[in-house]
This record gives sequence, structure tokens and C-alpha cells, in this order.
Amino acid sequence: MSLTSTAGYVARRAAQRERVRILYRRALKDTLNWAVHRHLFYQDASELRERFEVHKHVEDPDTIDRMIEDGEAQYNKWRHPDPYIVPWAPGGSKFTRNPTPPSGIEIVYNFGREDHLED
Repeated sequence: MSLTSTAGYVARRAAQRERVRILYRRALKDTLNWAVHRHLFYQDASELRERFEVHKHVEDPDTIDRMIEDGEAQYNKWRHPDPYIVPWAPGGSKFTRNPTPPSGIEIVYNFGREDHLED
């Protein structure tokens, strides 16, 4: 193996590791959307981890790429249609509940304690 092919191999494997990590995190978070109770989530999370661990020792880069693509396709197929969103995050129920006031409206934060009324 030459130096350039070794560097290319290392870069490809690093990119594959990152794609697997991202896929695992997304699938794990989505598992939490499907589980009604925490004990069900723990069981599903354990099964998900086992599915990833089975293929941990695969070395062929082409096989790994194919497995990642299959995993991403399966994730997209079974992704939750209405995922949980933290209320104060974008898309959450409380996001921009108190939007900034329109221009021309002044908010007085020290209402009733104005300095100009004191003698």
C-alpha cells in the first residue's frame, strides 16, 4: 500500500465511523420517541446497540458503505412521524411564545417605580 492509498483508507474509515456514530445517535433518539415508558426504551436501546455491535468487526470498506446506506434507509423508513421536540426548541410548543414586540411599542420594566415621579 502506498502512502496516498493509506491516507485515503484512513480518511474513508474516519468518515465511515462518523456516519455510523451519527446514525446510531439518530436511531437512539428516535427510539425514545417510540417508547412510551422508560423501561421499554432501555430494552429497545439495548437491542439497537446489539444490532450495531454485531457488525463491529467488518473490515471491508465497500461492505461497510453498503451497510451504512442500508441502515440509513431503514432509519428513514421507520423514523417517527411526530417526534418529541423540547418545548423551548425551534418547532416546540413554547418556542417564540413571547415574541419580541413590534417596533414602536415601548416596554417599561420598572412600571410604578419611575424615577421622574420622585421628588
